[in-house]
Amino acid sequence: MEQNFFFYDLETSGLNPRTDRIMQFAGWRTDMDLNPIGDPVNLLVKMNEDTLPSPYAVMVTKITPQSTLQDGFTEAEFCKYITDEIFTPGTIAVGFNSVRFDDEFMRNIFWRCFYDPYEWQWKDGRSKWDLLDVVRMTRALRPEGINWPFTPDGKATNRLELMTKENNIAHEHAHDALSDVEALISVTRLIKEKQPQLYNWLFKLRDKKAVQQLVNLEKPAPFVYSSGRYESEYNKTTVAYPIAPAKNGNVLVFDLRYNLDELLAQEEPKFFPVVKEMKYNHCPAVAPLGVLEQGDGWQKIGLDKTQIEKNLKVLLAHPDFIEQMRTENEEREEFPPAVDPESALYDGFLDNNDKTRCAAVRKASLNDLADFHPDFHDPRLPDLLLHYKARNFERALTESERSKWEEYRMGRIKAMQNQYIRDIQRLAAEGKDSFILEELQLWYQSILPY
Repeated sequence: MEQNFFFYDLETSGLNPRTDRIMQFAGWRTDMDLNPIGDPVNLLVKMNEDTLPSPYAVMVTKITPQSTLQDGFTEAEFCKYITDEIFTPGTIAVGFNSVRFDDEFMRNIFWRCFYDPYEWQWKDGRSKWDLLDVVRMTRALRPEGINWPFTPDGKATNRLELMTKENNIAHEHAHDALSDVEALISVTRLIKEKQPQLYNWLFKLRDKKAVQQLVNLEKPAPFVYSSGRYESEYNKTTVAYPIAPAKNGNVLVFDLRYNLDELLAQEEPKFFPVVKEMKYNHCPAVAPLGVLEQGDGWQKIGLDKTQIEKNLKVLLAHPDFIEQMRTENEEREEFPPAVDPESALYDGFLDNNDKTRCAAVRKASLNDLADFHPDFHDPRLPDLLLHYKARNFERALTESERSKWEEYRMGRIKAMQNQYIRDIQRLAAEGKDSFILEELQLWYQSILPY
């Protein structure tokens, strides 16, 4: 199957993928040599009347709720288009911090619209790749040939708009999704051109099986690891060691920059992020220790072999600590059970019968939905269907459904409104764009009940 990249980026109403919404989706397909294919995609998604966007987010993106109503897709239309036209078989979805942010928003909108939240990144030759950790490891280990940005106070930073500025890459409108996509393609091309060996290595790590060959508990060994959880002083890169299994088939790793005896001797020992969970399916940037033998690799990340060997010996002398970390990870809830079914994506998988009923929902027309009451097994789905109808096919609601939706809608607005009003007031006091602030005030007034 022929593969290609689809670079994509989102602008959203806030930072929480469970409760906030996609406002803009942009992307561009390229071949495997990063040559663009066809025209770029730039879509808006209609803001529903149950959502108050973060005024700070809108101030950055300049996308008002009113502009999405004028030119946007409904969520149902958006999901159909994205599924049919964008994330087609063989597509590698690529972003910048997309694994932790954009992909989560995509999964949640698919969930709300009765699509499988995961198939778009694995089925029929599809996969994903996140360039943020690729950039981090390139900067840490193979920085040659690329200009790297710093903040005004001298700290290393990998912000996309600063990467493009330092390397004379066109990036006219940072925080516009399409402009960010164009910039990301250019930065990817730069890394591939300047450091092709590292680029090709990290590209293979999209496959979690490739990651597991290097980082596992059967043959544990120290490895190089770049992650946002590590210190910027060392370009977010360290030498880590796998110590215990984590939930969902992942692994806990220990940062060998630290001596465990010294940590335990502290009055109030803190082990986070000295111990962190590495998720095999998150495209981690990992490499064997051999990469540090080239040139001044060890010096670049502020470590040496003797230090690593000593700290590993100390770590292995504390099996009780390793067991404690394993137990704490097992007991920690990453996603506590949600009250709202819209936020309950991770509360369990659907059975085959419900998957069939979900397929019927997304194929149903307005007329079909008016008298459509599937016998769902999963208790999350009936309310989810009501919300789906209200947002995408409002005329299909009965009076009783409309009343129930209105109660839910007002509950969401009340949960958001105090912060929303405070943020508008702060931005006004700072003299920010008065037009956008007025639009945000009008949006709030327009979605309140009469």
